[in-house]
Amino acid sequence: MSNNIDANPKGWNIDASWTLFLDRDGVINERIISGYVTSIEEFNFLPGVKEAIHVFSSVFQYVFVVTNQQGIAKGLMTERNLSDIHAYMQSEVGKVGGRIDKCYYAPGMASAKNELRKPKPGMAYLAQRQFKSIDFSKSIMVGDSDSDIVFGKNLGMKTVRVATVEPIHVEADFTVKSLEEFSKWLIQ
Repeated sequence: MSNNIDANPKGWNIDASWTLFLDRDGVINERIISGYVTSIEEFNFLPGVKEAIHVFSSVFQYVFVVTNQQGIAKGLMTERNLSDIHAYMQSEVGKVGGRIDKCYYAPGMASAKNELRKPKPGMAYLAQRQFKSIDFSKSIMVGDSDSDIVFGKNLGMKTVRVATVEPIHVEADFTVKSLEEFSKWLIQ
């Protein structure tokens, strides 16, 4: 793990001008290994996530979800299915006083050359075009995969990895067991 004194988020001088980017599957909700969350019924929040996002909502100027969703390109779900899942996720977070400002997704195949799909920067640039005050040097990317961490690093963001069973080839600035743990670090 890369939790050293220099990487401690306390030293990042986070204030209300910062932006938080969150991966979805494996970070916010249970990931279906070798599968896809294709309906609200399959979307299960990980423990403490809604409350963590409530904390993030009071700390960060913006909270975004950035997620690769190639299940759309594979015909396993539609963009409408995904929209329903994200509306449900945002509504449930809202019920505990949190907010997700916007969800961005890449519907293309992993094999396709696509600027939206992480680790490419397209979703972040889309967010920045829509929310002009985003400064990537004052942003954090939280994810559970190497592509999430590379996405953040390539844009000059701080990176936080939610621990995973997958092999790690790219070190994040900080590693936590869960979003809940990261939220507690921020407010300690």
